[in-house]
Amino acid sequence: MRRFLGWSMVAAATLAVTGCATMNVSSHVERGLDFTQYHTYSWGPADELPTGDPRLDKDPFFHDHMQGAVEKALATRGFTLSTSGTPDLLFHYHANVTQRLEVNRLDEPRGYCTAEGCPGGVNEYEAGTIVLDIIDARTNRVIWRGWAQDRLSRIIDNRDRMAREIDDAVAQMMKQLPPTL
Repeated sequence: MRRFLGWSMVAAATLAVTGCATMNVSSHVERGLDFTQYHTYSWGPADELPTGDPRLDKDPFFHDHMQGAVEKALATRGFTLSTSGTPDLLFHYHANVTQRLEVNRLDEPRGYCTAEGCPGGVNEYEAGTIVLDIIDARTNRVIWRGWAQDRLSRIIDNRDRMAREIDDAVAQMMKQLPPTL
């Protein structure tokens, strides 16, 4: 019984830690849209809005890796980058960095932690959000929007981690794209 209780505590702690570190991903698609009609894409105009963080605003690594991750994901879904003529779709992304607050012990009434395991306090952290829009080139309407948000600690200043996070965010968003075949 003691061994079971010990393993249960380890499992609960692991779930609590991984639950806090999970990237939030979601999307919205125009209702009733048939995605099988789209085959080609191109990139829309570059984003003029600042990310809210000078570390990303002018970072060519971030922008190049983001565009490359999207193009790779689109190729695996059967889309072709249009090099001439009017594409079926235009893609556009926007990144944003904001300061967030996390208040500890709010989960205590829900049973996620106990008074001993839930130190009180407020933690400030940076959250990064990537929004990916798909626009029907003929109608100029946004037909799909995906977004991913995660903590940025130890990511912005580490190219390998940034690349992995971008790849993960794009992959998770693209899983939510409607079928194209």
